[in-house]
Parts: sequence; structure tokens; C-alpha cells
Amino acid sequence: MAKSYASTVINASAEDVWARIRDFNGLATWHDGLVATSEIEDGRAGDQVGGIRSFTLTDGTHLREKLLAHSDLERSYIYDFQKTPFDVDNYEATIRVSPVTDGGTAFVEWWATFDCDRDKQEHWVGFFASQVFQGGLDALKAHFGA
Repeated sequence: MAKSYASTVINASAEDVWARIRDFNGLATWHDGLVATSEIEDGRAGDQVGGIRSFTLTDGTHLREKLLAHSDLERSYIYDFQKTPFDVDNYEATIRVSPVTDGGTAFVEWWATFDCDRDKQEHWVGFFASQVFQGGLDALKAHFGA
């Protein structure tokens, strides 16, 4: 099993950062330029476990992801792929916001575990860490005035 990981410190409170990302359907509002359209299927709310986020990237790629867990207490959610163009299996991702008590900032981490062909592992680990996760974290930093 492979693991892809990215993290950062954002100059805002954990509560403010969580408020920005807590809606599972809100990816288009905070992940700069990645998502063209997004909706939660079956009329579920963006924090309702079991909800499926159906979205299209700006390049036309369509994905579906299912919300597996959502916690305001832990400021985190976990999701998996239901439909993806990526050549990975058993993908499960977590995004979590923690307070940095010294200074009132937020520590944000985003990671995924997945299976893939051994010869593609380095590619997918790098792709998710830099293109997806770090891109989103950079957008959050910019929003909060890094």
C-alpha cells in the first residue's frame, strides 16, 4: 500500500480554516482552479456521511468521491474514490486541521493511502502529494494571506 502526504501551517485559527473546508462539496470554493463543477448526489448535505461528491475538474475529468467520516470535533473528514480516471485502487484520503497552540495558527495535513502497480507507485505518490494536496494547501494559505 502506498501513502501520499502533504502538510502546511496556515496563518489562521484552526476553526477558521476548518470553516473554509468542512463542507465536503466546497472543494471548488477553496482548491484554486481545480474544480469546475461539483454537487452532492441525492440531496445530501456536505457534511453527511455517505454523501457522494460528483465533480468535474477544469480539464473535463469527472470523479465521484464518497464521504466516509466527518468530524467537527477532530476537524477532519475521510473519503474514497467511487469513480476515478486514476489507475489506483482502494484509495482513502483524509484531510485534518489541528490547532498550533503556540501562535494561534493551523496545521493542515492531507494524505491518502492506495494500491497501484509497483512501477507506478512513485508517480502516484508524487502526483497526489504535489498536484492535488499541496495545490489545495497552497490555495488555503493564499486565501488566509500567507
